[in-house]
Amino acid sequence: MENEKQITGEFLSPMFDGIIKHYDLINHFFTFGMDSRWRKNLVRRCLQTKPGRFLDLGCGTGDLAVMMAIMSGDKTKITACDFSREMLNIASKKAGKYGVKDKISFICADASEMPFNDNYFDCAGISFAFRNMIYRNPLAIKNLYEIQRVLKPGASCIIAESGQPEVKIIRKLHHFYIRTFVYLAGAIISGNKQAYRYLSQSAINFYYPEKIRDLFIKTGFKQFNYYPFFFGAAGIYHVIK
Repeated sequence: MENEKQITGEFLSPMFDGIIKHYDLINHFFTFGMDSRWRKNLVRRCLQTKPGRFLDLGCGTGDLAVMMAIMSGDKTKITACDFSREMLNIASKKAGKYGVKDKISFICADASEMPFNDNYFDCAGISFAFRNMIYRNPLAIKNLYEIQRVLKPGASCIIAESGQPEVKIIRKLHHFYIRTFVYLAGAIISGNKQAYRYLSQSAINFYYPEKIRDLFIKTGFKQFNYYPFFFGAAGIYHVIK
């Protein structure tokens, strides 16, 4: 397992650049297509806040930003931010494919140091990138403070991320599936063992909702709610500044 000093943008960016070709396919395949449904749930919750300015942080290949652009119409200005230029290139092409490229601004920046003014966004969404921002990451607290900084008072940060099933037997089965099938098949399909070793280990050892709540409260967020999916294998975290 990689040590804590390695789990930073400097480590993660080239790792994700190395699995871009099959990234979307593998995600959809290993979640049985449920990641799209969970992401749509995230978008609906974001739209309930009626955001004028929306941030897709850790946008990856752009699924959340594109879905937000389609579902929000012309009411929302969308910014897609990621530390990987290769990911942003894919996201931009995807936005063009769906005819929403002019509705999205693509920004290359790390979550720990975003080039946005204080109190700028009405809502932020993070779609299966939050784990990388806080799991064994020495910049975890800085990342959360930075998210808090760019949100307006009363604004929401809504996150879709993997989780830990509460029922012990389901949790063990879930971890076995990740440790064996997800890791091995992902490594074979992508040709990148290091990436899927990290992704599987971070999913198996990711924090429980109570730990995540404590981190958000520590960094100044006022409200925290958690909504589990699929027995807790994933969930929505909704925090309010």
